[in-house]
Amino acid sequence: MRFPHRLTLIPALLAAALPLPAGGAGAAPPPQAALAQVEERVYVESSVDSNGDGRLDRIAIDIARPATGGPFPVVFEQSPYRNGLANAANHAVNVSALPQESLFPLIPGAPPTTGPGINAARPLPDLPDWYDDYFVPKGYAVVLGHSLGTGDSDGCPTSGDMQETLATTAVVDWLNGRARGFSASGAQVTASWSTGNVGMIGISYNGTLPNMAAATGVAGLKAIVPIAAISSWYDYYRANGLVVAPGGYQGEDADVLARAVVDRTGCTSRIDQIETDQDRVTGDWKQFWADRDYVGKADRVTAGVFVIHGQSDWNVKGQQYAQWWDALRANNVPRKIWLHNGGHGTTSRTDYRATVERWFAYFLKGIDNGILTEPRAEVQFKDGTWRQYADWPNPGATQAVLKLDASSATAPGGLTLGTPTGASAQQFTDNGRTSTATTLVANPDSANGNRLVYRTGNLTAPVTLTGSPRVSLRLAVTNRNDANVTALLVDYGGTGTSTTPVIVTRGWIDPQNRNSRATSEKVVQGSEYTLNFAMQPRDYVFAAGRRIGLVVISTDYDYTLRPPAGAVLRLNPVASTLTITQTGLATGEYPLSVSPAAGATNPGGTLTTTVATAVTGGSAQSVTLSASGLPPGSTASFSPSTVTAGGSSTLTLSTAASTAPGTYQVVVTGTRTGATHTAVYTLTVNGNAACKATNPTDVAIPDAGAAVESTVTISGCPGTASATSKAEVHIVHPYRGDLVVSLVAPDGSSYPLSNRSGGSADDIHQTFTVKLAGESANGTWRLRVQDAAAADVGRIDTWTLTLDS
Repeated sequence: MRFPHRLTLIPALLAAALPLPAGGAGAAPPPQAALAQVEERVYVESSVDSNGDGRLDRIAIDIARPATGGPFPVVFEQSPYRNGLANAANHAVNVSALPQESLFPLIPGAPPTTGPGINAARPLPDLPDWYDDYFVPKGYAVVLGHSLGTGDSDGCPTSGDMQETLATTAVVDWLNGRARGFSASGAQVTASWSTGNVGMIGISYNGTLPNMAAATGVAGLKAIVPIAAISSWYDYYRANGLVVAPGGYQGEDADVLARAVVDRTGCTSRIDQIETDQDRVTGDWKQFWADRDYVGKADRVTAGVFVIHGQSDWNVKGQQYAQWWDALRANNVPRKIWLHNGGHGTTSRTDYRATVERWFAYFLKGIDNGILTEPRAEVQFKDGTWRQYADWPNPGATQAVLKLDASSATAPGGLTLGTPTGASAQQFTDNGRTSTATTLVANPDSANGNRLVYRTGNLTAPVTLTGSPRVSLRLAVTNRNDANVTALLVDYGGTGTSTTPVIVTRGWIDPQNRNSRATSEKVVQGSEYTLNFAMQPRDYVFAAGRRIGLVVISTDYDYTLRPPAGAVLRLNPVASTLTITQTGLATGEYPLSVSPAAGATNPGGTLTTTVATAVTGGSAQSVTLSASGLPPGSTASFSPSTVTAGGSSTLTLSTAASTAPGTYQVVVTGTRTGATHTAVYTLTVNGNAACKATNPTDVAIPDAGAAVESTVTISGCPGTASATSKAEVHIVHPYRGDLVVSLVAPDGSSYPLSNRSGGSADDIHQTFTVKLAGESANGTWRLRVQDAAAADVGRIDTWTLTLDS
């Protein structure tokens, strides 16, 4: 069947979701008469009770599958948009003062007031409706799910936390026979037609849900295609301590989104709690945001990940794909990335559907179609052309550090790779809510008291940017407790031209969060601080004859809160820099890369990798290679040990039989006269399998009851346990602060792991390092858990003990 667009044909969607009769007069012909399909509605029982009604929430799913044959792998899209969106008032963004200014007042004062909210519905993403028509004829089943508290599912929406995640993975569990499903009449039904191999796909929120599910490592989820997807909700609604908006939706926040998608009564107090916990005053990273972060859980991802994202997407900004990609790389997850030049949506490539199907065929059907041997990264530029890279950012690029140069206190300044000739301090006044960034970057040849501008000279050759530019700004706020700080990377015309500037990318920071996004610190008026922060990633070509520009402003009208004008900021150019990763600048430098970038071997084993260099400007020079960070007893050798930049060498890593298991970061260094460059190879030395054991059997944890235990038995592990033994613990519980968790050795010795820590956060998914030196390795080890307070129940889900870490 064809699931219609959500806003225009909601009644048709609801009708289509009902179980279809087997036949009968007046029945509409199937969309593809040659292919018989079964369509049905199932309600899957999850492990969460998000609305607190004492009943596990059931998740509605609609299924389309071939009527004969099987079993079939599954293409699964989970969505909170099945019934459209309600109007939800956004938060006010025109404020009398930045709310965080009251955190460290110079004199006591009343908190800032806020104006009326904006009653505006957020448009739905342009969700694809082609899944069943395309995939069912190719031998897949298609499942369209209704996310927690939305559509026809039970519960309350929770804007990305573990409850919503587990409601999604429950569907994967049901498709693998690990959860219960029911028909509309209440009869229990199974997915006997499913192979258990599941691939998830979706755009925007629907693409975020695959990231969420994959970050649990749920068994059976083999592949995901997250399109325009979030990897950390903090970076959707915050930036380095500032409250920021998704592009086009000023004032939206996690609570507004929950109110827009909720389709159930009884959720008001729970969404009100989201509004409180998200904290629009400090903008700090807190447990609320940690609960909605998947980047830090990338080590659990076992699915192959095919990332698709638009470089002009300012709704789900580029940092979302960049940090997710970096984390997947660090954990050696099979992956592929397409970065198109469009906005919030998928690519218009003609091979889009076929490539997605090839991704699923490889991981869900086991068809070796060569998709993992193709270039890992493909990037589209503004002229519409695509470039292929071995990875992203372009590994052939190198960093260029541009220094700010200011010869006067008012005139526009320069950017130089050399030594600045001027070092005059410059200041500007925030224009508050009265100017946009587009207005402020205009007329760069003239002084403007509301911004600072720095530019290179005319480029002699095209310069191609890749990845995330970074700035280091030495800055003071002279007359207020705090201020917005915004950096804009701008493509300017050459000297004497009047070409309209192009804002290539931007970034934001709160000076109170100069040392940590998690902690606000007082800003002393007039004191200089170093602000280090990244702009959003972008692959972009600055044409020959153009100029690279950095513009520093305060309030960014379209993204930050908008205080009244008047904050004065002073910048120290001589202590400030712009760093870009690029090709084309005549830096005389060279990048260093290793491929593959990671490998694993048993103690006493050997691995090889290729170390490559490339010249990005200037003349090729001799580069001497060396390695550090090797585990004890291991050696590294290069053949050859010295190369001319542009050449490559084979690195051989040999471990000893006595090398301790673990993961080691081997730093490969290339040295030439006056400079060094590095690359990192991740070496994993496997442990003794006999020293590791897992118990996946669920153990119920009674409410405020006696302690329960889950056991594993170690045998054949030589000697004693390590001082860095690891206990990987997964406990499902809606209030982890109730739990007392300990590891009990065979001799009865107890080692505390978690003693009622974590407050009101959900679950424990954590690997604990335990000092077990001296404990005999072999014997029965016990994970002991007690719920020490009333009102909640949970279970030990699974745990793994590794004694030779």
